[in-house]
Amino acid sequence: MKLLKIKKITGKIVVETGLHIGAGNETIEIGGMDNPVTKDPVTGQPYIPGSSLKGKIRSLLEWKYSKFANKDGKITGDPCNCGEIDCFICRIFGCADIKKRNPKLGPTRVVFRDCFLNEDYFKSIEKQIDTLIEEKHENSINRINSSAVPRNLERVVPGAKFDFEIIYKIYDMDDGGKSDEDNFKYIKEGIELIQDDYLGGGGSRGNGKISIEEYKEEDL
Repeated sequence: MKLLKIKKITGKIVVETGLHIGAGNETIEIGGMDNPVTKDPVTGQPYIPGSSLKGKIRSLLEWKYSKFANKDGKITGDPCNCGEIDCFICRIFGCADIKKRNPKLGPTRVVFRDCFLNEDYFKSIEKQIDTLIEEKHENSINRINSSAVPRNLERVVPGAKFDFEIIYKIYDMDDGGKSDEDNFKYIKEGIELIQDDYLGGGGSRGNGKISIEEYKEEDL
């Protein structure tokens, strides 16, 4: 196996509706935030983890092409980990099940970088940085007694822009890299699919609609 080529995709993720990618909170203080967004520990600014983008695109592709993990013929809901060399999901995104992984499968082909605030966008709102994150208050209603259970979460406001970068590696698998070249189309398809779906949590409640700007492909 030989690394033949590296492709790079760059662009901007534009938040169309409030974006919530949760950071988790082990302790909740009185009057505190139940569901904060993920923030850079150094700058305190929100960012989109590469794992969130990768996981969502992988999930959408698995749904479209019925690439579900199963046990004894039943779908488990887990990511595909068949480990077969001709499975484009395992080939592109990797196979976590070492016992099933074909030794000839090779390394994971795609790398998703963490997505940080676009520099030009940050400069435009630097004096109003406190408005970058909003608190959204929701209620869960009991269908029997109509009692409300309040919950609040943080969201990155619409209009925010994040730079993204995806690296895709093409290997010679005794076919001159043809298989990996052909599979590159699935990454581009996943980027299209995520714009018709949502990123992060609460998508069925209006969160996480995004669009892509300044999309660019190049060979390194």
